Amino acid sequence: MRHLLNQLSLMLSAVFMVSCASAIPPARIGDYVSSEHQVGGDAFTRIDQRPLRAGLVVVSDTAEPGAAPNLPEEALARLGESLQRDLGRAIPVAITETIPAGDIRPQPYGNLVQFAELGRQRGLDYLAVVVVSSTEQEYPVTLFLGWTTHAQPGFRRDNWSLLEFALLDLKHNQTLIQAEGRGWATLDRSSAPGIDQWYPAIYLRPQDERRIWPSTYEGAPNTLRVVSFEQAAKRLVLKLRNSWLGVLESEAAARKSSSEEPVRH
Repeated sequence: MRHLLNQLSLMLSAVFMVSCASAIPPARIGDYVSSEHQVGGDAFTRIDQRPLRAGLVVVSDTAEPGAAPNLPEEALARLGESLQRDLGRAIPVAITETIPAGDIRPQPYGNLVQFAELGRQRGLDYLAVVVVSSTEQEYPVTLFLGWTTHAQPGFRRDNWSLLEFALLDLKHNQTLIQAEGRGWATLDRSSAPGIDQWYPAIYLRPQDERRIWPSTYEGAPNTLRVVSFEQAAKRLVLKLRNSWLGVLESEAAARKSSSEEPVRH
């Protein structure tokens, strides 16, 4: 009975941690794109020319109090390249170029004007915007060496990452599709020297225990963020794909229903 209660306690703890993590970090896209301009997915289906030709703007956001340092510039560029490739596989959008965020800044309740100006400069009617943000916490833990019971003091750093996507129709000042993807990864590092064969180590949360080994001790925090954002990007693309499939299924169901209606004389 005690063993069963311990297992139940661990399961409840895991559920609680996942539910808390789902709100960390807080959404940031509302400070860039106002919810007042959001329309349903059917607006996308009414556009005749698809795939839409759009530019991609990746905005690195650290304005929220307690925000973690974001990806280094090179890693952020690689993230943009992978999104440029993968977004077109999820929804009918052809990303023609990645545009530097430049002077794009968060503003209360969002502001599409700054994106409209960016699109005008590039001759684009559509922009795919991805807001990148993350939160971290670090705390002391006891680390074990390999499979032995020998323990060393160390630190654990959790990173929660968030990618928020919005497809903007600049001609009509509206948001066609919006979605988010979240990631969670952990870095364990020892505070004692001489155990480099085991630490630092990164693993995915909440359940994947596979280890990822950073190439350098100093670069481990950046590797943690890269790994976490890669997971967020996978989830974002999956959500967009499922959302678009849902739109197509609804559209097909509506056509079928219309064709089956009896003709009235």
